[in-house]
Amino acid sequence: MSDLILNNKESFVVDSIEGTLYTAQHNNLTFLDFDNDIKVVARNDWNKDKVALICGGGSGHEPAHVGFVGKGMLTAAVCGDLFAAPSVDAVLNAILHVTGVAGCLVIIKNYTGDRLNFGLAVEKAKEMGRNVDLIVVGDDISIPGNPQPRGIAGTLFVQKVAGYVAQIGGSLEEVKQAAVDASEKTASIGVALTSCSLPGETNDRIAQGKAELGLGIHGEAGIETIDLPAAKDLVTTMVNKILQAKPTTENAILLNNLGGLSPIEMNIVAKEVMESDLGTQAKFIISGPLMTAVDMKGFSISTIQLNEDITKALTFDVETQAWPGAVARREVPVTKCQNHIAKKEFEASHDAETAEVLGKVCHAIINIEAELNHLDSIVGDGDTGSTFAAGARKVLAQLEANNLPLQDKAKLLTIIADNLTSVMGGSSGVLLSIMFTAAGRDYEINGSLPKALQAGLQQMMAYGGAKPGDRTMIDALHPALMAWENQGFAAGIDAAKAGAESTVEMGNANAGRSSYLNSDSLSGTKDPGAFAVETVFTQLQGQ
Repeated sequence: MSDLILNNKESFVVDSIEGTLYTAQHNNLTFLDFDNDIKVVARNDWNKDKVALICGGGSGHEPAHVGFVGKGMLTAAVCGDLFAAPSVDAVLNAILHVTGVAGCLVIIKNYTGDRLNFGLAVEKAKEMGRNVDLIVVGDDISIPGNPQPRGIAGTLFVQKVAGYVAQIGGSLEEVKQAAVDASEKTASIGVALTSCSLPGETNDRIAQGKAELGLGIHGEAGIETIDLPAAKDLVTTMVNKILQAKPTTENAILLNNLGGLSPIEMNIVAKEVMESDLGTQAKFIISGPLMTAVDMKGFSISTIQLNEDITKALTFDVETQAWPGAVARREVPVTKCQNHIAKKEFEASHDAETAEVLGKVCHAIINIEAELNHLDSIVGDGDTGSTFAAGARKVLAQLEANNLPLQDKAKLLTIIADNLTSVMGGSSGVLLSIMFTAAGRDYEINGSLPKALQAGLQQMMAYGGAKPGDRTMIDALHPALMAWENQGFAAGIDAAKAGAESTVEMGNANAGRSSYLNSDSLSGTKDPGAFAVETVFTQLQGQ
């Protein structure tokens, strides 16, 4: 089975529909139970006084189309099995259930199964005396001159426009004409980095680093395979194809997540779309996972040329689960602010002994970068060496540029803190910065380096939550500083070694990434932070 959360393939669609009904925020939907395998969701507040709108097709495109059933959009959605057109009987029963004197318009995407099954159902409904009509949407422009373009997410523009005209009391002819007009003004193109997952199937057709341009919404291969470019270049390529196929001026954009893009990726795409040649002419954008292909990692861009009626339609309020609303185009809001964090002022000064010690510390950390990374790859995410070395290189560069207050130990400690937090990622940079900041403040008062570093360590433990015995750098640093103050620096070296060695036998970590690992992963491996502390103290032997 593909990695999908489901009960079984047979109940996949029905379970999804029932979940939708449980969570529908307007409580305006109902499942039409025809005592068979027909899957139709309709408005429960429908009284047949206006033109009904029906859409549907194979499932797997959620929230389409059930998510767009509600006042102002669809009256009913007919759901087939996964990527399979619903039966003629399902469509016909839906038509008969919702159609009143005003009539019914059926809107479908341009796929053979949908055209045949929905088309036959419409013809049967006509034979039964129902006032019903049908339009087919083919908004995909990826193949120039294609006589049968596929219907993709731009279909939602057509549904929204038709829904508006129906809601304000338009006749079936007026609703259909509005839908046709919207369809002719719509163009779409999609791109995917992966195909979609299907129950019981594996599909890894698209290689890593590649993308398929001009795809359908059922896992079909794209028209063209390209190397995956930067987001800006990818969007530019798609926008150029849209504008070449259907030049537009004032427009609205529908940016559709095909199911697998993360929010941060969609935000980046939205930025590039709105700053593209198409986006600069857009009056509105509608964005979200609207017509998906299960979990396909990709997106589609749809555009519709605006006129007064289409603008009214797109901004008209609806009572549906999934329509996100049209957001008016705006420039990115920016508030100019004054930086109230004053840069620390200091006067660089030289002190040979301090420079020698500081240089040894920095070189000691840089020299064990690879070893620290190796240790951390066993018990963490493998970047402790790189992180610590980045901080050491920054301080060393300032030292070699004679840009440190070496004669002012209190100020030096706080400047080191600022240097570390500026280049060391993750929690370690912040924790060490806390330590050196607090140490600088204490040194100003007491004038004792080991006492100052102990005061800094206490603040590090208070904010970080770790303590001796938690299998962190503190297991070496805490005893080393205590021994240094009470017995001298040589004793501190021995304590640092013993503390670091003690982490080898610690089977549990209570802080940091190691806390997520079991004892088997930790046993026999020295904590990288503690090893770094041990190395620094050892390198300073004889100072």
